[in-house]
Amino acid sequence: MWRYLAGGVAALLLVAAGVLLFKSPARSDSPLPAAPIAVPGQLDERLPDTVPEASAKTREEKRFNRYDKDRNAQITREEYLAPRRKAFAKLDVNGDGKLSFEEWAVKTTTKFTEADKDKSGVMTAAEFATTAPKRKAQRPRTPCPPAAAKPEPEDS
Repeated sequence: MWRYLAGGVAALLLVAAGVLLFKSPARSDSPLPAAPIAVPGQLDERLPDTVPEASAKTREEKRFNRYDKDRNAQITREEYLAPRRKAFAKLDVNGDGKLSFEEWAVKTTTKFTEADKDKSGVMTAAEFATTAPKRKAQRPRTPCPPAAAKPEPEDS
């Protein structure tokens, strides 16, 4: 009986402590300066009205320049195929100019071999789970605004 009573009292004390903690005023120990208060009708002249974005033409120009290696404003067939030739050369291990199925599937075969820990020739569900592609963390789309200058204290 005493155990139930002690447990009940302890539970009530924990609830009371939780209520006191959640009802207490919040403190801010932030080392950052307080944000300046915006006055309606007064805009910061340093900030532009619109957010600049790269145009599609700019992106297309960058893509074009990646292919145009000799910078003559023209892409030749050789320039266009160069990235594919490099990728083909990496896969053509024996250098015969032909890709066998084993050469073409070397990455997949290697991945299977590494995942098959018990070397049984088959993958269990746990082994297969290790072959899932690693996703890159997405970067936030909106950059932080520049830090505002600290206002000078006024002498009264």
